[in-house]
Amino acid sequence: LTLFEVDRYGLDRLDRAVLDALCKRFSGGPVGLTTLAVTVGEEAETIETVAEPYLVREGFIVRTTRGRAATFKAWEHLGIAPPTESTLFP
Repeated sequence: LTLFEVDRYGLDRLDRAVLDALCKRFSGGPVGLTTLAVTVGEEAETIETVAEPYLVREGFIVRTTRGRAATFKAWEHLGIAPPTESTLFP
């Protein structure tokens, strides 16, 4: 699995890039699919059909009417504290 850059949760490079973008660039979201795809450097269709189903099924992200959002599990996996209300709106 190391050869294919798959971690202990079964996440590959693309999965981790999506989580990283959601948490670090967009403070957990929600963020639209097109914006997320541009940030990660992949086609929107690739995100939607390859990465997203697994990330949703495993509880790392949720789909909302406003876009994709990271769950606590995503923050925990990345080793980052989720933003609090005071850090979101200083």
